[in-house]
Amino acid sequence: MKLAITGATGFVGRHLLDLAVAEGHRVRALTRRPQQERDGITWIDGALDQPDSLDRLAEGTDAVIHVAGVLNARDGAGFEAGNVAGTANMLAAAEKAGVARFVHVSSLAAREPKLSMYGASKARSEALVEASSLSFAIVRPPAVYGPGDRETLELFKMAARGLVLLPPTGRLSVIHADDLARLLLALTNPACPDQLVIEPDDGRQGGWSHAEFGQALGRAVGRRVMTLSMPQSILMLGARIDGLVRRDKAKLTADRAAYFCHPDWTVEPSRGAPESLWRPAIDTEQGLAETARWYREAGWL
Repeated sequence: MKLAITGATGFVGRHLLDLAVAEGHRVRALTRRPQQERDGITWIDGALDQPDSLDRLAEGTDAVIHVAGVLNARDGAGFEAGNVAGTANMLAAAEKAGVARFVHVSSLAAREPKLSMYGASKARSEALVEASSLSFAIVRPPAVYGPGDRETLELFKMAARGLVLLPPTGRLSVIHADDLARLLLALTNPACPDQLVIEPDDGRQGGWSHAEFGQALGRAVGRRVMTLSMPQSILMLGARIDGLVRRDKAKLTADRAAYFCHPDWTVEPSRGAPESLWRPAIDTEQGLAETARWYREAGWL
């Protein structure tokens, strides 16, 4: 197929790009910066706030996979620009190009839009997709991990030191980036059911308790670890300190702390992908160990 991909230079996007090329798809990928030439990929210079570049991206393609989005912003305007206006612009380009399928990467955070500005912006982006004239699928990934991810790197570093600090007691689902990439590609098939909202995970029924996942991280790095659940007040304080120290580069913002503290970020089983379409293939214990190995080889851990 001819695919248009946004967010191709990010963590999930890189895994998706590698898999798409390996499967023989021809890809047009959006980028803000010059990229090395690769067989099977046409790089399109531009951004989500540059409609002309999105028209060039979508032109002549069979499907759009919209991965790009804003995970962290200083205020609501930042989330609005990246997740809402950016999605609106990409939808307009896809409709103009007459693509057969639009696959939108959202987040479980969209289920609880009142918890965070991030979740609210993702919920609004979903509403735009649902209101469009396109055949679509919306994917709400839980926590995504895998080689190259800088978001979960901090957890691996804590595990390597023997102490994993966690949000208040709760549960979460996770998925490896390669499994997520396989699902996104599977959903580009026009024969797939329309108007799907899918919440995929690693197949672990009921997900992981925070403490269980912390222990799994310890096994991945080869250390016995202690896990410590932190009250929300401490996380909020940590967010303030991180903001003062790292400013725009802060990883823990008040917005992120708010949704980290929600007690249930497990997927809804009724919204799983049809088994005839996709099943998770990567065992999380193995995936975490391989991710830790990649971090070490890359000098990140």
